[in-house]
Amino acid sequence: MAGGYPSADTFPLEDIRELTSSVIDKYGAKAFQYGATQGVPELREVISARYGVPVERVQITTSSQQGIDVCTRVFVNPGEVILTSRPTYLGALQSFKSYRADVHGVGEGRYEAEIEKVLAEGKKVKFLYSIPDFQNPSGETLSLPEREEIVALARKYDFLIVEDSPYRELRYEGESLPTIYSLAPERTLHLGSFSKVFAPGFRLGWIIAAPQLLDPIYVCKQSLDLCPPVFDQYLAAEFMGSGRLDANLAKSRDLYRKKRDVMLEALEENMPEGVVWTHPEGGLFLFLTLPEGFDAVEFYDTALDEGVAYVAGNFFRSDGLGRNTMRLNFSFMTAERIREGVALLGKLIKEKLK
Repeated sequence: MAGGYPSADTFPLEDIRELTSSVIDKYGAKAFQYGATQGVPELREVISARYGVPVERVQITTSSQQGIDVCTRVFVNPGEVILTSRPTYLGALQSFKSYRADVHGVGEGRYEAEIEKVLAEGKKVKFLYSIPDFQNPSGETLSLPEREEIVALARKYDFLIVEDSPYRELRYEGESLPTIYSLAPERTLHLGSFSKVFAPGFRLGWIIAAPQLLDPIYVCKQSLDLCPPVFDQYLAAEFMGSGRLDANLAKSRDLYRKKRDVMLEALEENMPEGVVWTHPEGGLFLFLTLPEGFDAVEFYDTALDEGVAYVAGNFFRSDGLGRNTMRLNFSFMTAERIREGVALLGKLIKEKLK
């Protein structure tokens, strides 16, 4: 239950088989040539139409992870401050640290106090990084007031917002909320991904942002990879533009909803008193908090020796705290394996807490 893999059952293999031939027939050798740094026009246009943004605001990336990395590389100098929720995505923290940013993990609703502290130290906040929908690792979703607060603070203190949204299309209950980008398009870089809605092996994502924010990213990407994978982009354009994406999403949501419910039921049945967990409305993860003093890092080897893997929650924090938490993934395994894994994990935790 450690990985963040989507289920291979959601990969539309027959669609990919058909689209591979049709892309070759339609585009010929062009599909295997270098392409535009911004991405092929066909893919940018279908993303533009789906999300209701001008096509000039769409930049294709080689994975949404590259989107995180290139935003940091372009906009943050060593020692400048990035704000994140606490906890937050491990891959983002790794990217931020590689560019020697000063990362401040902040509890929700406490951003302004942290910003004032940063300013008092003579530092500048360059951007706030957020996963507002079904966050990795917590599975939680920001409310509309929380999104509006982030936007108000960004305008008041003049910093950017990097909105990472790889899971937004995977909602299983509740009402969809406005993106942060829709609330502040002039200062938000909205990152999307095909990894969770098509297949991660294509390594395709996108950034939606104002042209003045995309211009330096375009220049940077020329030195990174010249252009995103061209053949993969044509496949994604045909997949999204033909309506197959929505058909596949309906199947994926149904599958993941059932797996999430199985994990939640198994936790209720097997976890001892004092263990609590999130109830995600979508996405791929939920987050356990164990009693204070329980060390999920130290406990990992014990669990792994018995056949259960997870990710300790401290790895999702810039301060290394939260050792009594863990992330569980429900998307990858079968329902039976989820039940077996949670039952075994619960048994081991009970023994440890004795």
